[in-house]
Amino acid sequence: MTSHRVVLSPEAEAHLESIYRYIAADSSPDVARDYTEAIARKCAGLATFPRRGTPRRDLGEGLRTLAFRRRATIVYSVEPGEVMILGIFYAGLDYESLLQKP
Repeated sequence: MTSHRVVLSPEAEAHLESIYRYIAADSSPDVARDYTEAIARKCAGLATFPRRGTPRRDLGEGLRTLAFRRRATIVYSVEPGEVMILGIFYAGLDYESLLQKP
């Protein structure tokens, strides 16, 4: 089985930090940590089966999305040997509009 390297873009890292802060303020730091760590594990799981997400050519060539617990959407692309996490969008954020090219 081929393994890909999973890389979070700076934007995806910022999204994950923002999700943490939002949940920590709304619930607790422990809940926020558990949730964001679970997202990170889901992303890491793409190393062994990167094409499991839904292809989204309407958003850009090679883009895929993967739902997480019906509250977050992971947007990524698959390159030879690498999965690039482009964004992690939480709580109904309109990622489709944000990803549309001008």
